[in-house]
Amino acid sequence: MTEQPRPRVLIAAAAPDDLLPLELDRYLAAGLDLTVNLWRLTDPAAVRRDWGGRVTLTDFDGFDPAALLGAQLADGLGYDAVKTRAAVPIRAEFFAAATDPALPHPLRVVGQSGAGVNHIDGEAAARHGVRVVNTPGTTSVAVAEFALAQLLALLRGLTEHNTAAHRGAWPKTVQRPRQLSELRLGILGFGLIGRALAARATALGMPVSAHSRSLTAEDAERLGVRRAGSLPALLAEADVLSLHLPLTPASRGLLGARELAAMRPGSLLLNTARGGIVDEAALAAALRDPAHPLAGAAVDTFEYEHTAFTSPLFGLPNALLTPHVAGMTRTAMADSAVLCADRIAAVLT
Repeated sequence: MTEQPRPRVLIAAAAPDDLLPLELDRYLAAGLDLTVNLWRLTDPAAVRRDWGGRVTLTDFDGFDPAALLGAQLADGLGYDAVKTRAAVPIRAEFFAAATDPALPHPLRVVGQSGAGVNHIDGEAAARHGVRVVNTPGTTSVAVAEFALAQLLALLRGLTEHNTAAHRGAWPKTVQRPRQLSELRLGILGFGLIGRALAARATALGMPVSAHSRSLTAEDAERLGVRRAGSLPALLAEADVLSLHLPLTPASRGLLGARELAAMRPGSLLLNTARGGIVDEAALAAALRDPAHPLAGAAVDTFEYEHTAFTSPLFGLPNALLTPHVAGMTRTAMADSAVLCADRIAAVLT
């Protein structure tokens, strides 16, 4: 009997170096044939030494669509699966070429290590019969904790105090902000992350309101949150607004100048969701205006990220900016890498 070829997986964006053995062992245990991209790994020489005999190694810029397609088709065999993380763009042209039936291994599944899949052309994937799998829930605790850190840093002026202390300055007076229990947290999008944040904020004494199309009055009562019936209602009552919804055509630009102006005086905005949900130009204008009700914002996700990173928020003292790191705890990334491997293997084996 002729032995069937093993399904081939292209790991276009690997787990970080310290988690790479966990990830690769999971795929190999499932009997998959691996090609691993060295891009973004900090010690490619060590990976070559430790893994060169067990997997095929390549090196290309995963953010370059042409390079990704070139790697997919490099040896004329194709790959049954592509695994990504971060925001590696997988577009319609890629799906069209990668699913060519003349390839011995036409593409069958794309796996995203993480919840967000807005960088993957889902319509093109469906059109070409390709499954898209992801790992929702694996980063929920990490992102919820980060949102609380954003809130505390903004509320208590931690970055400003740190900078002043490093200069040897000792202020004569300090601002006296309200305590957490005196602020109402508004959560826009009440999925796994929103619920994780609500539980932690409630434990710290914060009253919580939430708005989501899927949140019922019964669920809100059971979870101890107040259900806001609309976005305007949530903006009217929240002292802190935290965003936890996916980027879709419906949510793109959801918070613009009009919505920001409707927020409560002295309010704070936290965004660990997706950059395109907030109009960054409108947000920057609001933060520059001392008369605007929005007092500060903490932003972890941007319209343009990675090598294209730019934002009108640069340089604003009341904008706390971080490079999309909310979900990057060791536990979250390990769980995400393993679950992504398992979901790809479930499709291929």
